[in-house]
Amino acid sequence: MKNNKRNYDRQNGRKSLKKALKGYDNWDFIHSKDGRVIRLLAEYLYPKQVLDKNNIKKGIIFFGSARVKPNHKNGENSSYFNDAKKLSGLLSEWSDTLPKEKRFHIVTGGGPGIMEAANQGSYAAGGKSVGLNISLPFEQMPNQFISEELNFEFHYFFMRKFWFVYLANAMVVFPGGFGTLDELMEILTLRQTRKVTKPLPILLYAENYWKKLINFDYLIEMEMINKEDVNLFTFVNTPEQAFDKLKTELTRIHKL
Repeated sequence: MKNNKRNYDRQNGRKSLKKALKGYDNWDFIHSKDGRVIRLLAEYLYPKQVLDKNNIKKGIIFFGSARVKPNHKNGENSSYFNDAKKLSGLLSEWSDTLPKEKRFHIVTGGGPGIMEAANQGSYAAGGKSVGLNISLPFEQMPNQFISEELNFEFHYFFMRKFWFVYLANAMVVFPGGFGTLDELMEILTLRQTRKVTKPLPILLYAENYWKKLINFDYLIEMEMINKEDVNLFTFVNTPEQAFDKLKTELTRIHKL
């Protein structure tokens, strides 16, 4: 009976089936729960391919608020923007004097505020800089000063954080809010617990801000951290001071 049915379908011109989509071309599957592991791999392998192609091996990471502007009504916030821009420019100019394989590139979260300032400083100095953007309902449109070929968009916060840490040879943390605190505390925890063992200078920019925000002495007093844990970072207050500190440390660490 089945054979007769099959013959009947052929004789009556039954349409042949279309080819099925390959799994990696199937949008519904890739964006389903079961496709999550493929999306995760893509957020690792695609940036790696692009960074390798552009010989981006060493990064100086800038963290800080997305909300500060060069003409901010709070003058202190304006100075943070301008200082980040100046520091990034100084670092990019210095890096350009190094052999290509030893150069450092500015890396930011790709958005506005301190991120834009750092990308802009590098751009003005003629350097390439990286933007590791994240899809959010607010704030996070890529700024125009990221090198176009190094503009990345992430869905998963932890994959974005992985790339920050992977590329980091130094970090400068400007004043910021929840996001900046999250990034700072995560890297300090990774250093404290020796999950990240590579030499990694961490500068906290604007000592007064950070000491008002976090009472590090009280953390020591309450035995929540060890006294030596505060040696994981250094306070700086001017672009020139930060530049001199980073240049000295990176020259020593990388034997430049």
